[in-house]
Order: sequence, then C-alpha cells, then structure tokens
Amino acid sequence: MKQKPKVIKDYDKLTEVEMEQIKLVYPLGFTRHLVEFNGMDGIKRKGLPVETEDKYYLIRMTEEKAINIIAQDDDYDKDGKLKEKVKDKLEDKYDDEDFLNDYNSNADNDLGSLVDNDDDDF
Repeated sequence: MKQKPKVIKDYDKLTEVEMEQIKLVYPLGFTRHLVEFNGMDGIKRKGLPVETEDKYYLIRMTEEKAINIIAQDDDYDKDGKLKEKVKDKLEDKYDDEDFLNDYNSNADNDLGSLVDNDDDDF
C-alpha cells in the first residue's frame, strides 16, 4: 500500500471547506488533539492531525492559537463545543465525505454514523 504524502499547513491558509470539515472532526476543540512534530528547522512544533483520502495533514498551530480559534468562532458555544445546529448542518453538507468517517473518528465525534457502510468485510 502506498504511503500518503504528509503535508504541514497553517490554519490561516485553510479553505472554508477544510475548516468546516475540521469542525466535524474536532467538535470539542483542538487543544487536546495537538501532536508534536519536528519542523524542517528541527524545532518542535504542534499540529492538528487530519487525514483525507489522499493526504495526511498536520495543521500547524500552538495551544494558545487552538484555544483562541474556538473562543472566537461563533459556531462554538461558550464551553468550546460545536453548536448542535451547526453540527447538524455540517453533517448534512459533508455526509458523502468518506474520509471523515474512515480516518478521523475520535472520542470527540460520532463520525461513524455519518456514512452508511453496508460492507462488513474486514
């Protein structure tokens, strides 16, 4: 199996679609999901992992930035949780994106229910 390319991208350079999909993957915020990696300069940095069918992304951000993004986004409530109305809208919009279920399921989301998968072959 061919390994996916790894891409490091700044949060500020994400498209609106990418930001919406990340909200579904991390509806309870980003901070506890940040992972450490070494930049090309050898300096330790943090990033938010998101995997698509074609690539593995690390969205570069500090813990402070992760907290500020959620605090300033009206799609999240005062407790830092994605609002149910927004979540429902985004789930409907992206229900055909298999990679949201296949690669990005975590304890914060219920992406397993987004895709009806009748294939029980393992």
